[in-house]
Amino acid sequence: MQIDWDKAIDEILGDKMTCPRCSAFTTTVSAGYTRQPWGTDYAPRCQFCVRTDACDSRKLVVLCQTCAEELGVRSKVVDQTTLMTMLINDCRKDLEEALDYIAGYWQEELEVPLVDADKSFEEYDSDAFVEENDARKRLEDEYLTYHRWFREHAIRVPDPGWRAEYAEETIALGYTTMLGD
Repeated sequence: MQIDWDKAIDEILGDKMTCPRCSAFTTTVSAGYTRQPWGTDYAPRCQFCVRTDACDSRKLVVLCQTCAEELGVRSKVVDQTTLMTMLINDCRKDLEEALDYIAGYWQEELEVPLVDADKSFEEYDSDAFVEENDARKRLEDEYLTYHRWFREHAIRVPDPGWRAEYAEETIALGYTTMLGD
């Protein structure tokens, strides 16, 4: 099933929605989290994910209340601002994890021998670094999309200091970021 999430989010933000599961027209949105692989079909942030078949990552799903209950999703009815806050916070969490990974967690996952412990990620495995850094850049672009939404709607960005802290940490590690200088 392929869902046009840009259209769905526009509908959500326009106070109307067609549930991506049952196609029922509703004026309320129910949002919650699941680790079930089927969640990728109903998760706006998973629209570009390629690991959908057996994904057990925690996913924010958006459904009508009836479908959420049928699928056993612990969810709540949310308004536009609450949904966008959930999305930006989810994206922030992923950005922090992506930065932590390229900063050093990669050594554990790739089981780097002690003799290579002083090498940077780029030196040790440049292809893997490029892939992970590109994923981080996609997350930064996604974050900026949510950030713009708050600005366009004259709503205060939740935890506005987060962006500066992320940018400072990224720059201190020697990487570039689209989130500031």
